[in-house]
Amino acid sequence: MEAKLFGKWEWDVDVPVAWAKRYVNVSPMQLPHTSGRGFGKKFGKAKMNIVERLVNRLMRSGQGSKKVAGKYIRGGGNTGQKQQAMLIVEKAFEIVEKRAKKNPLQVCVSAILNSGPREETTTIIYGGIRYHKAVDVSAQRRVDFGLKYISLGAFATAFNSKKTIEECLADEIVWAANSDTKSYAIQRKEETERIAQSAR
Repeated sequence: MEAKLFGKWEWDVDVPVAWAKRYVNVSPMQLPHTSGRGFGKKFGKAKMNIVERLVNRLMRSGQGSKKVAGKYIRGGGNTGQKQQAMLIVEKAFEIVEKRAKKNPLQVCVSAILNSGPREETTTIIYGGIRYHKAVDVSAQRRVDFGLKYISLGAFATAFNSKKTIEECLADEIVWAANSDTKSYAIQRKEETERIAQSAR
């Protein structure tokens, strides 16, 4: 019998784009917690289950001196509290299932793939002059950006708000899956691509 995520959701997830199949691992597991066992150093995170990677991303502290969505987020957050982060993801997936009427795993994978920018800029120093140049984003980096923006958007929306982190994460996942510009992740993706386009 195949394991269900948190004993609730089937792993019948389709990764719709060819470039992501190698980097989005949807192998069945009940709890997204492996303690990093069985992953080599090179491309190790590509072998880690995508839900566990999202859980790990939620174990974050604040941004310190940088503003995120117009706010300074400081504090310990969920640093090191994996049990708490797993509960946040489980409750968020329950909300996603109610809203989208679909398997929340499929919605989450779509959200991550939609949130990764295709282009970004790199800084080149030539003859003492610094300028930006547009470069393509690798497949693994796109997945990394998607996870980062979704978790950061959820924290930014929940900070000093009446909404819980679970509701904010569910909002972020549903909006990003639909490529809705209300999503912080989609806004950051479009901003990154716009800057890259102007640096061509």
